[in-house]
Amino acid sequence: MIRVNLLPNANERRGTADGNQSWVLLVMAVVVFETVGLFFFHQTQFDALALVAGKVAELETQVTAINELVKNHDQLKQALGVMRARQDAINKLNLARKGPTSVMLELSHVLTKGKGPTVDTERFEKAKQENPLAVFNDGWDPRRVWLMKYAEEHRVVTIEGLARDGGDVYEFAQRLKLSRYFENVKLKEGSQDLSGEGAKKIEMIKFALEVKVKY
Repeated sequence: MIRVNLLPNANERRGTADGNQSWVLLVMAVVVFETVGLFFFHQTQFDALALVAGKVAELETQVTAINELVKNHDQLKQALGVMRARQDAINKLNLARKGPTSVMLELSHVLTKGKGPTVDTERFEKAKQENPLAVFNDGWDPRRVWLMKYAEEHRVVTIEGLARDGGDVYEFAQRLKLSRYFENVKLKEGSQDLSGEGAKKIEMIKFALEVKVKY
């Protein structure tokens, strides 16, 4: 009788078992590797999301602060306008108080021997170069002029007075023109006048000037 052994021998069973075990280990290794990779990927994405969330929270805080500032913008603008208007009014009052005093002091300098007008040096030197006669006479005697009227309205001043002759009127007007406190000096038509009594009568010239003050 012929017997056929259909069962694998021991060596073949051992080889098959070893092969199956190797595949199982390989699959397990792949699964573990993928699991670790997914964990690190998830952690990275979580950290990035936390960073973005922090930035968003910071921006929201800034937006809230800006909205608080903008919320009162109209009131702040109105209050600032009131403060500026008040400061302008104070400045105008101070200027109105100090301005006429400065002008009168300048006028006294113009009519004081040895002094003269307060000039803009650059403009004065330029005018002197263009016309050597466009200066004032240091040796002029201001006592040759008498002021009888000084009236100011809207910074336009009318000056009336007496002078010994036309040269004195010219010198006085020239000093006003050169002064930084006066401008637009206009000489009005004058007339002769006799002052004194009897033989002591002195022939004078009555003059009038219109000038704009600067302060």
